[in-house]
Amino acid sequence: MGEYGDQKSPKEVMVVLSKKIIALRKEQKITQKELSERSGVAYASIRKFESTGIISLESLLKICDALQRLEDFETILLVSDMNRKRKLFNH
Repeated sequence: MGEYGDQKSPKEVMVVLSKKIIALRKEQKITQKELSERSGVAYASIRKFESTGIISLESLLKICDALQRLEDFETILLVSDMNRKRKLFNH
């Protein structure tokens, strides 16, 4: 359990993301070095991310793009339909 009740802490989410990236990379039979070359993210950054979960957002997006999973980010942090309608009518 995270420090926010049933939700995971930011650090726990970072570690989960790194584990998912490792699984995707291995599923696609890509080495860390190959992922570095394909994504343009430094090899050391990929190694650090996979062991600690720490990485910049830009590098994470580049890695996801190289793994053909960038579109996954389009579905996070969606504004609800109700909020969208309010914004449209209030402008």
